Amino acid sequence: MKLEVVVLPVSDVDRAKDFYTRQLGFRLDADFPIDDGYRIVQVTPPGSACSVIFGDGVSEAEPGTTRGLHLIVSDLEQALKELTGQGVAVSGPFHDATGAFHHAGERARIPGLHPERASYGSFAAFSDPDGNGWLLQEVTQRLPGR
Repeated sequence: MKLEVVVLPVSDVDRAKDFYTRQLGFRLDADFPIDDGYRIVQVTPPGSACSVIFGDGVSEAEPGTTRGLHLIVSDLEQALKELTGQGVAVSGPFHDATGAFHHAGERARIPGLHPERASYGSFAAFSDPDGNGWLLQEVTQRLPGR
């Protein structure tokens, strides 16, 4: 098994398509207007094997309710420059007070990169126009088996 698609609830498909393709640089894989009230848009982050689908009639969830999606980057500072240069509002960098992963929400966030710049330890956050929450996580050295 492998995770291949994540479905996001959005309120405005064209606005989401513009955000994910133009601002984030995701590849547009498909835009299928099937019929009235049913449209499928699939985009893929650069270098990812997992895609994101949004559209009309593809999710029963309320727009903006998805949280905790992670985009892995090898250089968080560079990723922040690129995203802010494209007009994306990003908070961070930050690391968790425990030095491990991160708490839900903004609890235990310490401003700045992980002090040792430990792989998996530095984060930044942003939301799409509907409020679906994404995190950037810096991974420079993979754990064994990854």
